[in-house]
Amino acid sequence: MSEEILINVTPVETRVALVENGMLQEAYIERTSRKGIVGNIYKGKVVRVLPGMEAAFVDIGLERAAFIHASDVVPVQQPPNVPTDTPKSVPDIRTLLREGQSLVIQVTKDPIGTKGARLTTQLSIPSRYLVFMPGVSHVGISQRIEDENERLRLKTLVEEGAAADPDVSGGYIIRTAAEAAPAEDLLGDMAYLHRLNQAIEERITRSVAPSVVYQDLPLFIRTIRDLIRPQTEKVRIDSRESHQRVMEFVNEFVTEFSEKVEYYPGERPLFDLYSVEDEIQKALSRKVQLKSGGYVIIDQTEAMTTIDINTGAFVGHRNLEETIFKTNLEAARAISRQLRLRNLGGIIIIDFIDMDDSEHQRQVHRMLEKMLERDHAKTKITGVSELGLVEMTRKRTTESLGQILCEPCPICDGRGFLKTSETVCYEVFREILRINRAYDAESYLVMASQSVIDRLLDEESDNVADLETFISKTIRFQVEPFYSQEQYDVVLL
Repeated sequence: MSEEILINVTPVETRVALVENGMLQEAYIERTSRKGIVGNIYKGKVVRVLPGMEAAFVDIGLERAAFIHASDVVPVQQPPNVPTDTPKSVPDIRTLLREGQSLVIQVTKDPIGTKGARLTTQLSIPSRYLVFMPGVSHVGISQRIEDENERLRLKTLVEEGAAADPDVSGGYIIRTAAEAAPAEDLLGDMAYLHRLNQAIEERITRSVAPSVVYQDLPLFIRTIRDLIRPQTEKVRIDSRESHQRVMEFVNEFVTEFSEKVEYYPGERPLFDLYSVEDEIQKALSRKVQLKSGGYVIIDQTEAMTTIDINTGAFVGHRNLEETIFKTNLEAARAISRQLRLRNLGGIIIIDFIDMDDSEHQRQVHRMLEKMLERDHAKTKITGVSELGLVEMTRKRTTESLGQILCEPCPICDGRGFLKTSETVCYEVFREILRINRAYDAESYLVMASQSVIDRLLDEESDNVADLETFISKTIRFQVEPFYSQEQYDVVLL
């Protein structure tokens, strides 16, 4: 599988595209005016403790106060030999925090919609191969490293490296990128993390709440740290200055990838060259067209994302069950890509077309699981329910692509539909009757949009005449070109 990373840098925003086999799979956007804060460490002040929610609000210097749950204030340790599905005991938030208290915390989730940032007191500082966690003694390893010998080698290396420097107290998580990494690179990462942690501790002692203590790397450098892998063929950057900064980072931390990073000086925009712009526009649509002729409908709501599959123009060749099976298989591949591309998170409900054959259900479910293995975000998927639905969750830390690029429609207020002109006409009739009972006027002026006035003067003209007779007053009409279809005013004359 060929993989390329494209980085488009301008003064106002940075965009990153992950392209696999010529097809856009993931897109990341960071704007200068609204940078993501996941990974940033702050010294904050507790402004409100909520015992009823076992949580607190913390001022970290943002427009909205951030939110921290009691389970995130201290690491909740499970006793040995206790099943993982046993509920964790959460301490009373009042025993952990008090209003006015200073607190060193890290952002785990960006502010999304009306919700503030999500926080934790368990700090984690990432590097290329490791994540350092001050105050923890545990050494963990990514589940995506499957070779047992390699897992043992890496864990032994890190444990020996930690024992060699007893002055530093902390645990580690070994990242997927560490697989097959040389010992000197891992030890170099540990030394870098120790220096960085020491600098952060010094800033914490000097800073006053609320203030930022540590900011994560900018997106174009974070991309090199987190996304570049051995199968990555090229990393193309269209900014000379950013390319130089990336090369400095590469030459210091990931020298094995230095030949893969190149500056793109072409006149044609980098994203146009790979049709990334077109794919981003398609990702903002509800409808995803499948090659077979079927289609997928994706609706993102406050509570969850719902996905529906339809055969559309695909009529198949053999029988109905085979047609449904092929459509669902193709949809499973498309859905896994759309989840990554749109960065959809939270609860996701997938309504596959009903399949009678249990083997077909198993194959579609396995296809979805297999495609989701490529996802960088953590996913959890259930089997097919009695209603034929597949329920899953995808870890959400930042806003989705649609939330970054779009805003709710001011005309429909995000509903996605408008009242018909007929409905508005009948609302106007009721409003005139209501006003006529309350006030005395010689006549009425109705101001509304062109479509509503046209209907009042055409299809509803008989009803208007009947209303004028009933109230014994004349009704005049005026088009307001700046009114939406739902807007109208009834003026007394």
